[in-house]
Amino acid sequence: MPVRIGEVARQAGVSARALRYYEEQGLLSSERTDSGQRIYPPSAVERVRLIQQLFTAGLPSRTIVRLMPCIEAGQASPDVFELMAQERERITTAMAELAAARDALDRLIEIANHPTPEHCPALRDPAWAPYRAPDESAAGVVPVGASTAA
Repeated sequence: MPVRIGEVARQAGVSARALRYYEEQGLLSSERTDSGQRIYPPSAVERVRLIQQLFTAGLPSRTIVRLMPCIEAGQASPDVFELMAQERERITTAMAELAAARDALDRLIEIANHPTPEHCPALRDPAWAPYRAPDESAAGVVPVGASTAA
């Protein structure tokens, strides 16, 4: 017996908007009643739960669309395993980038908690004077705005 969109959403634990999105992405299909309401087969609830698991695993909808035929057939090709390996590498790279961002934020938090003249112009003497690292003159670094003409 067909199931209306609200009931599928309730049973699967998603919003009706999510179901419409899944349809737009080609992950789910429905039929329409004479009055235009979406109806789904009873198996739609299980399919939506599977789609949710794949999203939770970090897979984008374009990848899920490519995986669904193999899932439905119960047999994966070497291409599918390669696709999943690529997605895993993408996620690993994103995790490394997030870890680097977290570490940079940790450094900023440490500086904010323990400011030094190097990082905080208000602690310089005089305040807001351009900071010059001890080795700037030895390295031939010219402060911004300074003339290099002799």
